[in-house]
Amino acid sequence: MDACRADSPLTPEQSAVVEQPADALVLVTAGAGAGKTYTLVRRLDHLLEDAGLSAGEILVLSFSRAAVRELRERILLQGGEDARQVRVTTFDSWALDVLTRIDPTTDWRSTSFDERIEQAADAIAAGRADVLFEKELGHVVVDEVQDLTGGRSILVENLLERFDCGFTVVGDAAQAIYAFSVSDPNDLALEPGRFFRSLQTLFDEDLVHLTLSGNFRARTQDARTALRFESRVRDSGDLDARGAENLHAELREELLATSDFGDLHEPYFQELLSDPDRSTALLCRTNGQALLIAEQLYTLGIDHQLRRGARDRSAPAWLEALLREVDGPSLSRRAWDDLHHAGHVLPTASDGDRLWRLLRGSFGDPTGRTVALDRLRDALAGDRLPDELTAQPEHHLVVSTFHRAKGLEFDRVLVVDPGPLDASRFDSPTLASEEIRTLYVATTRPREELYRHPSPDVRHVRRCPATGRWGRYGWKKWERKGIEMKSGDVHVTHPAGTAGFSGDVKDLQRLLRERLTAGTPVTLERIDATPHTGDENDPGAMSPCYLIRAGDRPIGLVSDSFRKDLYRYQRQGPKHHPSAWPGRITGVHIESVETVIGSAAAGIAAGLGEHGVWLAPRLGGLSRFHYDHTIGMSSEGNHD
Repeated sequence: MDACRADSPLTPEQSAVVEQPADALVLVTAGAGAGKTYTLVRRLDHLLEDAGLSAGEILVLSFSRAAVRELRERILLQGGEDARQVRVTTFDSWALDVLTRIDPTTDWRSTSFDERIEQAADAIAAGRADVLFEKELGHVVVDEVQDLTGGRSILVENLLERFDCGFTVVGDAAQAIYAFSVSDPNDLALEPGRFFRSLQTLFDEDLVHLTLSGNFRARTQDARTALRFESRVRDSGDLDARGAENLHAELREELLATSDFGDLHEPYFQELLSDPDRSTALLCRTNGQALLIAEQLYTLGIDHQLRRGARDRSAPAWLEALLREVDGPSLSRRAWDDLHHAGHVLPTASDGDRLWRLLRGSFGDPTGRTVALDRLRDALAGDRLPDELTAQPEHHLVVSTFHRAKGLEFDRVLVVDPGPLDASRFDSPTLASEEIRTLYVATTRPREELYRHPSPDVRHVRRCPATGRWGRYGWKKWERKGIEMKSGDVHVTHPAGTAGFSGDVKDLQRLLRERLTAGTPVTLERIDATPHTGDENDPGAMSPCYLIRAGDRPIGLVSDSFRKDLYRYQRQGPKHHPSAWPGRITGVHIESVETVIGSAAAGIAAGLGEHGVWLAPRLGGLSRFHYDHTIGMSSEGNHD
């Protein structure tokens, strides 16, 4: 989020962008902290108020849900009333909408993200989407275009070339850090600056190229440490391996020249990190490092948040309260206010108006005055909730990878030393240069303070290829000592207490609602006396089930997806079938309590209403395995 306030005057560079005509074809290069989002909001106001477009004629696309959420929030805070009606969405969501409108009989949600992008791009190029947009599309705004790779780049190129409308596209090649997601080596070589070059080829002399060069984020010399590298980082895609290593080394030397933040075991530094009035980020090159640092903070009792991936969504607990408390098929503003004032729904009073507008805009009935609860439930079931509802709440202390911190800013940033760059490790010079841009993104996040931080010991922590999860490994090949806990690891088809163990369902729901908060430690306890046997094509049937305990209270079961991944993680090879399973799994905590949807019949039977909605814990942490030597051990199992 850039630092321009709502009442900040426009700079001459910003004015040049904002005041372009509605039919102008505008490419904006905007550096880190240059006030990009603020300028885009003011651009939307100009298109609506001065250029005569309606909200329905403007489409705003961005790369990530986080960027879309930020832009929407800034429009609500800084934009005019008309700007609040402009559609802002991700490329993935927009592609799904295009395909659904062209062919509503196909279940497009069953296809992959990449398939939908490719199909939508082809449909636009072939003219099958003309009837959808030729009359209603007056201007397209595209944010974060440096992150357009592969099919998404082609999708936007086809859109801009096909329709006779103006556009404003904004990006910065120095912050292009998603080339790693491109699987085809031939495409990978073209990625750095590809979209920028493509625009210049397609539109030639009609393209208006403008620049936002100021910096409204960095307030101190320390925060400006990396900014002098901007132009060299932007051109780093042209470097050979030796050149990439040298530039990375220079940028890393700037980081190493900053102060070490201090020993996190010292009370003074713990107090600094715990200050709720000062935002701090601990940024890591890999999620394995982030998991280990988060573990250290938990051990020290320092409240923090481990930032999730862009597609890792969680429905807030207050949605369950809303669906439980409201009688009837719809929710009026008066009922919303009554629930809120009674303390039943929202965590903070300041969210009331904003969330009501969001609910009504997303799930309003035909009158536009009330929220249709069946539409809300269906969106929850189909993972179609607006990003504003599923976003992680703001936190004063965030642990994140470099990639997940992109677009964010903090008062204080501690960057974990990524180590020297060995370009020979990468299959493509593009990926080597991306390491430079990734470090640049990390070192340009602070408003005031930038510190270096040592890397945790990751010698025995690495990603498991079979599951994509991080794991703890031992010196010996067969040793497995712990696995990363993720979203989807808790069984939600039935409410806790009705499957796998018996309990007072309503009392367990109260426990989750009122007492179990983020950071609460839990233990996974194996409930199978012997290893499972079954269908070898179903790994979940081959691994044991685990009970989730908070203290002495069982609060749930692990999911089938966790059991499948545990089987894959324990497996030594394609012909190996694990027989050693941990008796207990510790180092796990509740990341949040979330609203989930399962069997409506199970919910009715448990007395939880007809919506099939209840609460469940969401687990996190890099766990630790404890093996029971009397249960299913073999010589291949690891011991502690």
